[in-house]
Amino acid sequence: MKMLLRWLHSLVALLALLLAGPVWLLASNQVATDGHWSSLDRSSAGIAPDPAVNAEAVVQVYSARAYNWRGAFGEHIWIATKTENADSYRLHQVLSWRRPTVVSSIDTPDRAWFGSPPTLLADYRGEVAAQIIPQIEAAAADYPQAELYRVWPGPNSNSFIAWVIREVPGFEVTLPVTAIGKDYIFNGVFAAAPSGSGYQLSLGGVVGIMLALEEGIELNLLGLSFGIDVMRPALKLPGIGRLGMPVKVTEG
Repeated sequence: MKMLLRWLHSLVALLALLLAGPVWLLASNQVATDGHWSSLDRSSAGIAPDPAVNAEAVVQVYSARAYNWRGAFGEHIWIATKTENADSYRLHQVLSWRRPTVVSSIDTPDRAWFGSPPTLLADYRGEVAAQIIPQIEAAAADYPQAELYRVWPGPNSNSFIAWVIREVPGFEVTLPVTAIGKDYIFNGVFAAAPSGSGYQLSLGGVVGIMLALEEGIELNLLGLSFGIDVMRPALKLPGIGRLGMPVKVTEG
């Protein structure tokens, strides 16, 4: 009985540790939980190059806090591509309310995600971008779980992004610790880290570990991750994200 009580106490302490950040974000009103989705900001942040004056090919990756209460736990990530001389961008992402879930459509690349401003994670230009765009489109089309969406532990929108990144050689992106679902690995339990600078082991996106130069050390417990970035010193906490130096934008 004492052993069982110790085990339950440890489990409660672990859950409290994992949920402390998300609960704090909700309690301090740092995540908007009111307002209908149709009334929330979806305007451009002015980050992406204007295709009217920039002819070169562009690939950018953005993240923003997820809609409503989900934003206390994680972020939504999408890929924006523009071929050379194109007059518009195409966004590649997974949307939970669509079937199939994978959507590749012309849209504003850097628009807010239902009230949450976007953050630029990666920026590829010119010949490098031109080479990887067809591969990104092919990987998106070959996504193995286009008919399935699970918020936790995946596959979800971030599982899709991590899949595309791993499928495209030379396309390396450091995903935020709050990108729940990025650790869901298809076809096994071992894979390269999305940054390409290390490796990770994950059991269904529920438990795992990542060791990489760019991501640092990340432990995934019950789908929520925390860790330490050594190269750009920072703590990574569930819900809260990075505390320390900002992440380096991947460029190519």
